[in-house]
Amino acid sequence: MADVKPVTASTFAPLRGAKRWEFLERAKTIRFATANEDGSIYLSPLWLVVHERRIFIPVDAASKHGANFEAGRPLAALVDGGDEYATVHGVRIHGTMEVTDDDALFDQLQELVRQKYFYKNHPYADAYFEFGEFAGRRYFELVPEKMIGWDMRELAEVPANEARVLPDHVGDRLLENA
Repeated sequence: MADVKPVTASTFAPLRGAKRWEFLERAKTIRFATANEDGSIYLSPLWLVVHERRIFIPVDAASKHGANFEAGRPLAALVDGGDEYATVHGVRIHGTMEVTDDDALFDQLQELVRQKYFYKNHPYADAYFEFGEFAGRRYFELVPEKMIGWDMRELAEVPANEARVLPDHVGDRLLENA
């Protein structure tokens, strides 16, 4: 028996290139799993912004993820969506984190967060940014070593009645009163 290569969603319905970056730019939540000092896993959702095809994560100083990022511990991230088989899509990311110390870039990223997560006069915007100053918020860049994406929506067909001319001997597939 010949070796059979397994087929996964990422090979059957890949999400790559510009489509993947557009998906990441619109996504509002990224789930991070990082290794704690004792080897246990810390998993939680975070916000993200994409700037020039680079992924940035706002992290407050007391964050467990921040400590794990700074320590260079292993991590995996997931951005996903969809509620049923035909709509499942996502990107799994393996990589490293680098702290961003550039003040001008920090200001740009703050503005991207404001635009993405808050509308004009949003009741929590000021509190979010003020708390960030108090809590020592910084941005970490997720530097991907590997990104694996899938989008089952590429395969989904819109349900519609079809009009086909079938050979005379095919009668079991005809709709009555069609």
